[in-house]
Amino acid sequence: MAGFWQGRRVFLTGHTGFKGGWLALWLQRLGAEVTGYALAPGTEPALFEVARVGTGMASVLGDLRDPEALAAAMARARPEVVFHLAAQALVRRSYQEPVATYATNVMGTVHLLEAVRRTPGVRSVVVVTTDKCYENREWPWAYREDEALGGHDPYSSSKGCAELVASAYRRSFFPPERHDRHGVALASARAGNVIGGGDWAADRLVPDILRALDAGREVVVRNPGAVRPWQHTLEPLAGYLRLAEALHAQGPAVAEAWNFGPWETDARPVRWIVEQLTALWGPGAGYRFEQDPGAVHEAQQLKLDISKARTRLGWQPRWPLGRSLEAIVEWHRAWRGHADMRETTLRQIAAFEAGILP
Repeated sequence: MAGFWQGRRVFLTGHTGFKGGWLALWLQRLGAEVTGYALAPGTEPALFEVARVGTGMASVLGDLRDPEALAAAMARARPEVVFHLAAQALVRRSYQEPVATYATNVMGTVHLLEAVRRTPGVRSVVVVTTDKCYENREWPWAYREDEALGGHDPYSSSKGCAELVASAYRRSFFPPERHDRHGVALASARAGNVIGGGDWAADRLVPDILRALDAGREVVVRNPGAVRPWQHTLEPLAGYLRLAEALHAQGPAVAEAWNFGPWETDARPVRWIVEQLTALWGPGAGYRFEQDPGAVHEAQQLKLDISKARTRLGWQPRWPLGRSLEAIVEWHRAWRGHADMRETTLRQIAAFEAGILP
């Protein structure tokens, strides 16, 4: 992996966010020349700041909804690889801000792909969406890449739309049969519910649990029976890196949609995550389950079929879910203890690369 990325020019949207921050640090560790484009961090604290993500890269603060600024930043970066992670990624916020959610997630993807069209030298493009882009039937089996797209809420719907945008651009402007002329291989990636150290987003399970534990409060859980494909953020990021390499080497052969989720045994209910995290935290950690009278619609069953990525990309999950939760508690306690969080994050990335359980 490292040999491919050494000196490789990469353009990454969303580097100031949780998942994008981890990917930016991993790319820096691999020796890539990274340019990030994103809004200022949306939380306080933020991984981007506590782990000094911007130290080893070019960081551009900008809005996906500004097509000219985005295109200018990409032109300056002259990337060979583009990762598109920037998004409005919260279901509850999408109910409060539907127009902004669609503007960012749908038109932001259009603007990103238009910038790719205008930038010579781009070879690999990975558009990251979500497991929630599927039309959720509440069935117990896992969704495959050829299942119907949809979405009940504005966030999920907007990500289904982003998938359609990526597919239309691939067929219209980067068609496989003309790859020798345009040179661009475009794929989309659908990950499960990512968790990890440095996530302080609102209305997200693990950050909400850690905030309550930090404050010495009982953890209040609103939807204990909901099943999600939980995975440490490094799991899908490893898939994105593998996919980008495959796009560079194989081009149109892998320019399609891909699922990156956990083993089926790690698609667990919310209740299990709460019980495990509070047990890892130790004495004084309590929780209760409580109905939320203002609850919005959320899917109860969601799993991803990862057979295609395992078979064709040689990718598979590395850390069992229990070990991922241990890594989160380790990271969070290091932050509370005023450790060097850039080094802590890079150390966890190195352990993951080596296949070492945290």
